[in-house]
Formats: sequence, C-alpha cells, structure tokens
Amino acid sequence: MEKQTLLQGILRAIEPPLPQKKDWRIGCVGSGFIMRDCQLAAYRDLGLSVYGIASRTRAHSEEVAAQYGIPHVFDSWQEMLADPALEILDIAIPPDKQLEVVAEAVKHPNIKGILCQKPIAMSLSEAREIERLCREAGVAVAVNSNMRYDQSMRALKYVLEEGLLGGPVLGTIEMRAIPHWQTFLEEYDKLEIFGMGIHHVDIFRYLFGDPQEITAVCRTDPRTKFAHVDGITQYTYHYANGLMATSLDDVWAWPNEPCEKDTYIKWRVEGTEGMAQGTIGWPQYPAHCPSTFEMTCRAFPHEWIRPSWDTVWFPDAFRGTMSSLLCAVEKGEVPEISAEDNIRTIGCVEACYRSIREKRTVGLDEVLEED
Repeated sequence: MEKQTLLQGILRAIEPPLPQKKDWRIGCVGSGFIMRDCQLAAYRDLGLSVYGIASRTRAHSEEVAAQYGIPHVFDSWQEMLADPALEILDIAIPPDKQLEVVAEAVKHPNIKGILCQKPIAMSLSEAREIERLCREAGVAVAVNSNMRYDQSMRALKYVLEEGLLGGPVLGTIEMRAIPHWQTFLEEYDKLEIFGMGIHHVDIFRYLFGDPQEITAVCRTDPRTKFAHVDGITQYTYHYANGLMATSLDDVWAWPNEPCEKDTYIKWRVEGTEGMAQGTIGWPQYPAHCPSTFEMTCRAFPHEWIRPSWDTVWFPDAFRGTMSSLLCAVEKGEVPEISAEDNIRTIGCVEACYRSIREKRTVGLDEVLEED
C-alpha cells in the first residue's frame, strides 16, 4: 500500500455513511445538552429533517425548536408518538427511562427506527427487553455509542483491519478529565463506568471484539458530593490470544484552584508490526479540538503517518450514529451499533462492577449466560 492510498483510506473511514434520503421525519425525546448541542447540531450539518421534539418542559422544547427550526413541539413524547407522520425516534433521556418509551414506540407501525442513548439501559435484563421488543416489532434499533465515530477511533479501526499493526498486543486509554456529571446520575450508585467509562468499555469491543475476562478496581471521587461506588476506575480486558486492553479513567484530574488544569484523553495500541497512538479532543469542549492520530509500522519504515481532519467528536461524531441507523432502515439491515450488539457492552459493564464488588477477575460469559 502506498502512503497516499493509506491516507485516503483513513480519511474515507472517518466519514459517516450517508442515507439516500435526507427527509426522514425524526422525532426527538429530550432537549438537554446531548440533544441540543450535539445531536441536533450534527443533524443540521447533515441536512437531516427533524420533525418534532418533546421533553419534560415544553418551554425548553420550544426554545430548542426555535434554535433548529423544528416545526412541531409536543407536550409529551406520548403525544408525539401518536402523530402518524413520525418515522424515526431519537431518545436522549436518562437510561432507566428508555424502556418505557421504546415499549410504547414499537406499538406504532409508522416508527421505522429508534436511536437509544447510551447506555441503552442500566441492567442486562432491560437491555435485552428493548432488543426483544424492537426485534419482534420489526423496528431497527441502534445505540448512540458515539465514541465509535470519533475520528481517531475510526482511523485506528481502519489500520487494524488493514493489518498494518500486525496482531494487537496491548491497548491503553488514559483519561484525565472532568466530566460534568448529568444530575440524573445522582439517582444511581453506579457513576463512572456507566456514565463515562462506558465509552471505553464499548470502544475496546469495537476495536478488538469481546474479551474473555475483565478485571476492574476503583475508588470514589473525593470531589463528587453524592454517594457513588466508582469515581476513579481502572479496568482491563483479557483476550484469549493474550491481548490486554486497559483503561484508567481519572475524573479527579484537577483539584481545582489554585492548581493548573491538565486534562486529556490519550490512547495507544501496540502490535507486532507497528503501533498507533493519539488523543481525543473531547476534554477541551467547547473549544474546537480535533482528535489526533499517528502511527508507525514496518510497512512505512522510519516515519510517522499523521493524517489530519477538522471534524471533532462533539458534535460531529453524532452524524454517524443517526446516519448509520437511517442507512440500516433504508437497506432493511441491522444497524451498525445495534441493540443486540450493545447488550454485550452492558455485559462488560456488569462484569466490571462484579469484579469490583467481588474483588476478582470475571468472565464475560459468566455474566451473559446467567442473566
């Protein structure tokens, strides 16, 4: 492979698939930060058609509708589902509330596809119920695991599939950042892995497949005032072929004034034929900070390959999660980030918490087979 061919392949890989039809009538449930600042911004940039919106507060829904030119505001998601013109449902509410919405949505034959927020549910049983309801109703359901569309992760996936790194030996993610926890998380005792770490839990599966075993440890975050199990976490995937993938999620990161801030997310994958590393731009949001990627390998000796792009994780990655769902609906296929696949991500999350609770390494099959 020539260098120019490689760079062109990487830049193609980071672009989301595009549906043939742009005027699918999308109804949005929720008007908080993720919907307002990320999803709707991404849909606008793609030229998609958002038909309606509903949230807990009509005034907030009207404000967001005015910002994005959404023609219909509903008093409730139930009222919106009753509109037969609706075709695609986009849910961005707390994860423990999603099953109720999905269970009602699948009763409406006009609904062709549903995009659930991640995590899809706070338990394996509810995740499986969402998948079952949609499968039996013939409704495509996808999960908004948007880190899979971060540009550096798409680039990494491409070079892994091309075999340029050889067999993966070690993958690492180091996150020293300060998530602004959503207030609804105060209702849960499970904080970091379900709230932020799930991105990394899922991305290891995207890159390398299902692990055989998982080991996790944690401590509480001394700055977070509400009760929780996991504030700062480290979890390691063990694969049958010897590969290890480990993430350190440090949300303490910065003890506040007068200390200087140093927040970042770094990743690295070492293989038998090369290695790749980079950064995730999210900790600098709302500053426009693209993620980065660089690799060195035997195929291109004594040089670094450094493609660049101007798109960013927030909000541009959200183009991919919705557009891939729309492509699946058009083709009658299972979505790329399907609920069926995401059940195994929830299984990995549960394995992490069991490992923490029981102070041992936990097999993924042990969790998936008993629920």
